[in-house]
Amino acid sequence: MTKTSGEAQKLLEEWVQNEALRRHMYAVEAAMRAYAKKYGEDENLWGITGLLHDFDYEKYPHPDQAAKSGHPFEGVKVLEGQGYPPEMLEAILGHAIYSGVPRTSKMAKTLFAVDELCGFIVAVARMRPTKLEGMEASSVKKKLKDKSFAEKVSREDIELGIIEMEIDKDEHINFVIKSLQPVAQNLGL
Repeated sequence: MTKTSGEAQKLLEEWVQNEALRRHMYAVEAAMRAYAKKYGEDENLWGITGLLHDFDYEKYPHPDQAAKSGHPFEGVKVLEGQGYPPEMLEAILGHAIYSGVPRTSKMAKTLFAVDELCGFIVAVARMRPTKLEGMEASSVKKKLKDKSFAEKVSREDIELGIIEMEIDKDEHINFVIKSLQPVAQNLGL
């Protein structure tokens, strides 16, 4: 069953009230759509995967890996019940290392690689007068070294994502920056 962006947006609006979380999900959606286009993959599927990867986080912020409950387990149960495709469910589970679900598909690896990076790039953009305009990988990498800046963002996950995608770090960061520029307004930038 093919799901539409409208159906995914409706689900997001029903579940996510926190504007910062919504903006994060829009950022990940944009990066996923851009990578899908680059790789010749299904832009709708990849975009929806990015849009909904954290939709259950507000209601279930405390995961229990052993019980397979909390984020993202609860969200995946809902998505599965609504007929979303298995490859999407695998990618969403795989974006949380603690789920124990390996990232085997290109989509799953990409979701993991853009998730934390999107949050970090947006945090860097908020500090800049020109926001995303003119931003380059060098300024993002410089901020990554400052452990007190956006301290909740996992630098280890960003690095692991780049390794799993087998992509050059600068290329990846610049690509994600460019993918966020067209949706800057939706991101509050």
